[in-house]
Amino acid sequence: MLPIAIGGDDAATGLKDTLVEFLRNKGLEVKDYSDTGNIYPDIAVYLAEQIVNGTHERGILLCGTGIGMSISANKVPGIRAALCHDNYSAERARKSNNAQIITLGARVIGPELAKSILTSWLASEFEAGGSAPKVERIQYYDKKFHKHTATGN
Repeated sequence: MLPIAIGGDDAATGLKDTLVEFLRNKGLEVKDYSDTGNIYPDIAVYLAEQIVNGTHERGILLCGTGIGMSISANKVPGIRAALCHDNYSAERARKSNNAQIITLGARVIGPELAKSILTSWLASEFEAGGSAPKVERIQYYDKKFHKHTATGN
């Protein structure tokens, strides 16, 4: 498995550090991209680009609410970033939508819930079945509006 990318802004430094330690204690390799920009859009876009170019398969983005990170990451063609604040949404983001990035709000959830959400998301894989045509349609619109070749990551 490729290293997991993570990035957080100043509102999420504490939670980000907690999650990096949590993931490393699970034996996972983690690359922190928090220093790739002064504001969350820069961090989100840079991390999302690392997913698209194949450096990472999955990424975690954190800010105060997770909303800004989600909006910013989804500007990168080929990215599906999902804001999740519960285990079921995290699981479905991966299983139904093949989301490569999860975003979390450090001012919305606590560290124990964040760990549980990440565990659910990391344990989930895309279930092509009935969701495949929907993800293909997302990719169709991505290509249509971005005029590029979206990756299937």
